[in-house]
Amino acid sequence: MPTLAYLSLGSNVGDRETQLRDALARLGAAGRVVAVSSVYETEPVEFTEQPWFLNCAVALETGKTPQDLMSAILKIEEEMGRRRVLKKGPRTIDIDILLFGDTIMDSPELTIPHPAMLQRRFVLEPLAEIAPEVQHPVLKKTIRELRNTLPKGQAVRKQKT
Repeated sequence: MPTLAYLSLGSNVGDRETQLRDALARLGAAGRVVAVSSVYETEPVEFTEQPWFLNCAVALETGKTPQDLMSAILKIEEEMGRRRVLKKGPRTIDIDILLFGDTIMDSPELTIPHPAMLQRRFVLEPLAEIAPEVQHPVLKKTIRELRNTLPKGQAVRKQKT
């Protein structure tokens, strides 16, 4: 049985829009993309001395395990030129697993649900667009509710299509 996973994609190096489209196309090898949010321009958080990002959220139906999906994602990032030089620094592409069905896991390699998603408007805004009623498996709150409780700040601007 396929599992519905939700991913966050971001890029702030090179042609950001093309990078997102390329990553989306490559994700087809890991499953079936069933929904994609609008693209949002977002200010960097934590390490702020870098270009703004373009972000989107993706719903991916996959037969892979969470670990196998993570391996596929890391391969896509590497193929697209991602180099992990500076933690939270600029990147051609960043793909995070936010949710994987109702899976709850915490290992050195992978934590699901993504632990930082709750503080990130650049994650919750696009995710709420495609999965507003999906429930966080630990907190039992919907994505819309989680987004609505974020403090003000973190500029997130929906791009015109």
